[in-house]
Amino acid sequence: MPDNRTASLSRALVIQARVIFALIMREIITRYGRHNIGFAWLFAEPMLFTMGVMGLWTIVHDVSSGHSVNVMAFAITSYSTVLVWRNTIGRCTLAVEPNASLLFHRNVQVIDLFLARIVLEIAGITLSMVVLVSLFVVTGLILPPADMLTMAAGWGLLAWYSAAMGLLIGGICEYSEMVERLWHPIAYFQLPVSGAFVMASWLPPRVRDIVMLFPVPNCVELFRFGYFGPSIKPYYDVQYVVIVCAFLTWMGLAVMKDISSKVEH
Repeated sequence: MPDNRTASLSRALVIQARVIFALIMREIITRYGRHNIGFAWLFAEPMLFTMGVMGLWTIVHDVSSGHSVNVMAFAITSYSTVLVWRNTIGRCTLAVEPNASLLFHRNVQVIDLFLARIVLEIAGITLSMVVLVSLFVVTGLILPPADMLTMAAGWGLLAWYSAAMGLLIGGICEYSEMVERLWHPIAYFQLPVSGAFVMASWLPPRVRDIVMLFPVPNCVELFRFGYFGPSIKPYYDVQYVVIVCAFLTWMGLAVMKDISSKVEH
């Protein structure tokens, strides 16, 4: 009996993986098409925005009190993190309606529609970040990362948070389209407390304590510490982020279960 259950579970996982892969390929073709640079927009967009942020931060850096941080490295490790949570959560809003016809297939479930978008966004932005860092390191414009494993840990926690929030916000959007309209301005208001444009060590203690209540700056601080190493003083709480992400994941899955029972039937 245990062998049969294991075989059934393995088969179910294989089927779901194939379904998600097919949905990802469909999403790529639908979103980017087969012409021009197509899928490469996943890399071109973050690169263009990173260059813009890099120019703005250079101006601020020149008139500030001065921090011994490479401007290019700071821009890359900053805006890449913004793209992870903003794009991933944003793409999950109203994910069911344009793909509702796919639910007539027996193996396609509501959660698969969300997972496909989450995987596509995180994978694309991750690859873009790796390409940017590698390119700038090879050209000598920035130094190599101090600890790649720590960077990966911070990036992984940020991806977990983005996926959990994507399921939660995307699921709630299926109850009311008003949530989708409100989320986009809320996402912009979160930028000042996302840790993307300022390090926690640069903030006054009282402000820092408030900012670090949000999971994102904790992830960003860990990610940056992996790149810059002992040259900066990071502030983060991994245990706190794990607890928050676990709770958000539970909430997201609960919402998925509820809307699945309504949409699929």
